[in-house]
Amino acid sequence: MDVTLTLTQAIWFLIVALPVSVYISWTDMKFMKIPNKAVLVLIAGFAVTGLIALPFDEYLWRYVHLVTVLCIGFVLASAGAMGAGDAKFATAMAPFIAFQDLTLVLTLFAAMLLGAFVAHRLAGRVPAIRSATADWASWGEKRDFPMGLALGGTLVCYLLLPLLK
Repeated sequence: MDVTLTLTQAIWFLIVALPVSVYISWTDMKFMKIPNKAVLVLIAGFAVTGLIALPFDEYLWRYVHLVTVLCIGFVLASAGAMGAGDAKFATAMAPFIAFQDLTLVLTLFAAMLLGAFVAHRLAGRVPAIRSATADWASWGEKRDFPMGLALGGTLVCYLLLPLLK
């Protein structure tokens, strides 16, 4: 399955998405929280880079992605199926993703979710890692999983795909 993003689009989007995704992944593991400011930076980053990277009509349609994922995320978070921070992050990610790539991104997310879950649980069992990150909330008794890790990884991997062509 080929990604529809061009190399130029991917590079512009990575400028914003990579540091924000890394930051959100870290804060979700450390605090089990996804900061609103980080989500707003990602949305603002799309607002700027999308104007540069996309044709204007496609740029405007990408906001439909944001609204759609916002509605779906609200329902899922209200039902307790996902955290509100995860829903906000998914909403902010949505405009970066071409609709034609939805199946690819969902497949990538499934793989990233499994990989991130296993890596997080295994890392929590390594004494050196555990002692260096002893204050991380994601190691807590509730054993919640920091979904921002998988979401951030999905966005970054999706945006890196055009670089592999």
